Amino acid sequence: MSGGAAYLSDLEVDALTELVNIGVSRAAASLRQMVGRQVFLSVPSVEVVSRSDAVTLMAEREIGDLVAVRQDFTGAFAGRALLIFPEANSLALVRAVTGDELSEPEMRDLEDEALAETGNVVLNNCLATMANMLQRPLDMSLPGVLRGASARLFQLEDAPASEGVVLFLYINFAISERDIRGYIAVLMDLPSLDALKTLIGEFIARVVGPSSAAGA
Repeated sequence: MSGGAAYLSDLEVDALTELVNIGVSRAAASLRQMVGRQVFLSVPSVEVVSRSDAVTLMAEREIGDLVAVRQDFTGAFAGRALLIFPEANSLALVRAVTGDELSEPEMRDLEDEALAETGNVVLNNCLATMANMLQRPLDMSLPGVLRGASARLFQLEDAPASEGVVLFLYINFAISERDIRGYIAVLMDLPSLDALKTLIGEFIARVVGPSSAAGA
């Protein structure tokens, strides 16, 4: 669980990981219904880093351009959620989602639509589950597709890269026996992170008691 110590305690990261795991399980179930085949999504790790560090991490992990589905959200805490894949993997994901029934030109025509729908299912399930378990509503924007280097994906309007944080969730997709790695990144400013910390503390108090939450 390294990477969250500067922003969240170990207990807070553990609680957040549990919330995300539940959300991802629900996302996998929704994707199974959508594509009619077995879907596995995992959340092997959670990190909280600065936006400038997030750009560096993605550049180290992925060579080449990225494709991302973006959804902004507002509520008790606000920010931007991204479902990110290496661009080389995006057609493999579309192929898996559409069941290999389309030609290459047809897949390219439908690529953004299929990516947006997949991102909408995954991000909405993850964030809606977190919001429900934290007992606060969130409003989600419609999904959009972005392409480019990590520096472009992690830009926030009117905010320098030194401000704000990125909650990174490293995930593995397996659809129709294809392994497709990806990332969920949630961009927040520091006031929103503070609000999320407060809600996680309240969640921990409900689950394990106020004395444990106080030590978080």
